[in-house]
Amino acid sequence: MLRTHTCGELRAEHAGSTVTLCGWIQNRRDHGGLCFLDVRDRYGVTQVVVEPDADAAARGEAQRARLEWVVRVSGTVRARPAGSRNEDRATGAVEVVADAFDVLNAAEPVPVAVTGAERSSEDLELKYRYLMFRRAELRDALLRRARVNHAVREHMVSRGFCEVETPSLLKSTPEGARDFVVPSRVHPGQFYALLQSPQLLKQLLMIGGMDRYWQIVRCFRDEDLRGDRQPEFTQLDVEMSFGAESDVQDVAESLVHRLLREVAGADVPRPFPHVSWADAMSRYGSDKPDLRFGLEIADVTEIAARSAFAVFRDVVAAGGVVRAIAVPAKHAMTRKDLDALPAVVVDRGLKGVAWTKIASPDWTGPAGKHFAPELRETLRSALGAEEGGTILFVAGPKEQAVPASGDVRLHLGNLFGLRDPKVFAPVWIDRFPLFDWNADENRWDSAHHPFTAPVEEDIPLLDSDPGKVRAKAYDLAMNGLEILGGSIRIHDPALQRKVFTLIGLSDEQVEARFSWFVEALRYGTPPHGGFAMGMDRIVAVLGGTSAIRDVIAFPKTTSATDLMTGAPSPVEERQLRELGIRLA
Repeated sequence: MLRTHTCGELRAEHAGSTVTLCGWIQNRRDHGGLCFLDVRDRYGVTQVVVEPDADAAARGEAQRARLEWVVRVSGTVRARPAGSRNEDRATGAVEVVADAFDVLNAAEPVPVAVTGAERSSEDLELKYRYLMFRRAELRDALLRRARVNHAVREHMVSRGFCEVETPSLLKSTPEGARDFVVPSRVHPGQFYALLQSPQLLKQLLMIGGMDRYWQIVRCFRDEDLRGDRQPEFTQLDVEMSFGAESDVQDVAESLVHRLLREVAGADVPRPFPHVSWADAMSRYGSDKPDLRFGLEIADVTEIAARSAFAVFRDVVAAGGVVRAIAVPAKHAMTRKDLDALPAVVVDRGLKGVAWTKIASPDWTGPAGKHFAPELRETLRSALGAEEGGTILFVAGPKEQAVPASGDVRLHLGNLFGLRDPKVFAPVWIDRFPLFDWNADENRWDSAHHPFTAPVEEDIPLLDSDPGKVRAKAYDLAMNGLEILGGSIRIHDPALQRKVFTLIGLSDEQVEARFSWFVEALRYGTPPHGGFAMGMDRIVAVLGGTSAIRDVIAFPKTTSATDLMTGAPSPVEERQLRELGIRLA
């Protein structure tokens, strides 16, 4: 090895030792013959001193070395005087007095800020992503990710699960997002699809009797991107036979509990709370609620309909709803805060947020004056609102007003500083609808995926009222993000056929897309279920961020481009001819 120690390793007990360090120059201070350099590697930073009486060659190399040059330093570890120690640095009690100093590689001035509080533009940081690994934030995120991966492997093996690798090139199947397709040179005019998830493959493993499977797998979806989405992502994929929902959830919950404890240092009580999908949407306006704070939402449609406020009365008359949040007096809302609320709901197709402030004798604000005194007390009692507080109203069609009220709640959590990234609040959401109505195509869609089993007692509703059928599906949400999701799967071929029919797949379409899977169901399929955990998301949440780009080594932009390599890019005409493709 070129070095004897890392730059984060030396402590007071090493004083007097002869060591060799390798790393990058992070900082240099030249005091007329006495030169101080901070040398950095992945493990930390050590101060190096080149004294005036040092070897001439060493002094010469140290004098010419500049920031981000790669160097090798040999010397003696010396304790720093008490007044000059750096208490913010693990190696701050010592320094290395250089006897030899070698430049291993010079560096041009780096185009991005790799140390300090200053940051470069996002585009530059993505273009020079490899240099950003020198920043503590990204480096620590990747180290945290490695700890998560290690803990996952240990946990799954200890629970008797078998790791099985599945292919990335497969047949295209509808799973809710567009496929990335890959042309076949051997079979001109035919295409593979990059795997969206190993859903059907892991079910085949259960049919084959593998009993307990797991895999950390790369998945691909051609969908519109945002902060918590990338075109390629990593998930922990798990499936198990002969287990009920509670059995699958125990495996997932025990793993997340371990990650919180070992990686984030948070001891979150078990069992995690359970909230039904319907209750979550009603109380929080979201199926991935952030439970780090209250400010629950209430449906006040019936009360609002009795008010004199024409806006509310018109909404209710049209079949809509009125939702309300009581903001306590300790969270005083300024006029600026209130004027900013319409922007929170505009993307949901709503025009604004009505409000009133509770004061005696009269309520102020555009909504309060339309409530008679006795109706005010009814509203106040229903919401648990207090004197000096504020009531916010969101009104409109249910499919818009419910999530919009959830957006307002999250906005308030940010406004009042209630979403502490160091606090973790996991919650199970279950009993999702099995189907969503697709008004554009006048048919049902699978709310989760078409292989999710319905609740047994709801199976008769498949013939009479599919919209009321609940799924044996469950998500684990934490801090406003979905961390993992799963379900018990359909193992009865006849029931699987029925679900395919309900979502509008003809026998011919089922045969073309799923014949291999439907046939497999006929050969003795055990009851089974599982889950998939987003590795990018769990690492992000454990690190206190919601942007998964911050924890991925080489991410894409929100337009799915790689600024570092220039992907996607054209290919040579020769390659297209080999694949039998001509560009329109």
